[in-house]
Amino acid sequence: MPIRVLIADDHKVVRQGLKMFLATDPDLEVVGEAPNGAEAVKLARAVQPDVILMDLMMPVMDGIAAIEAIRTEGIDTEILAVTSVLEDDAIIRAIRAGATGYLLKDTEAAELCRAIHAAADGQVQLAPQAAARLMREVAAPKNPETLTERETEVLRLLAKGLANKEIAQEMSIGNRTVKSHISSILAKLGVQSRTQAALHATRIGLVDPN
Repeated sequence: MPIRVLIADDHKVVRQGLKMFLATDPDLEVVGEAPNGAEAVKLARAVQPDVILMDLMMPVMDGIAAIEAIRTEGIDTEILAVTSVLEDDAIIRAIRAGATGYLLKDTEAAELCRAIHAAADGQVQLAPQAAARLMREVAAPKNPETLTERETEVLRLLAKGLANKEIAQEMSIGNRTVKSHISSILAKLGVQSRTQAALHATRIGLVDPN
């Protein structure tokens, strides 16, 4: 099954360019386009994409508000924030809202496709500088529930950057079991994304911040 992708951007030429890039990968399928955040939320609900490429600056509803709405509704999708400028405030707000990753619009086609594949497989990747900044600025979970030993191990491997399939192999469990553990971890920590969970793991010393 191809990875189903939703593109949300208010510029038609950008959407067309992204579609052209993604068409070079036979394992990716664009299942919808949204010109604003409100339409992105509506389409996410209707088509249930695996990954959303979300522009942050859009009319009607901006990308960060759209990410928050999608997470609030509990739609099972990974969201990659896409922007033309790398700004600390935008990164922090996007991750806080529940984005899985953060890409620039000048990202090469091969790197964009790789990032989509990684996000679809539950892989968290943050540059060390970004992780350090985010750990300072993104609030720690309030009153998190205690994780089981198995959940703690899943969180440790997730924070080390392993994809779901790699975690499954490492722990000799199935992919669905990994996903189930991750859903439980997010609920117990009260966070919206794997990225926030990974930051928490780093903050409490479960993994080396480097």
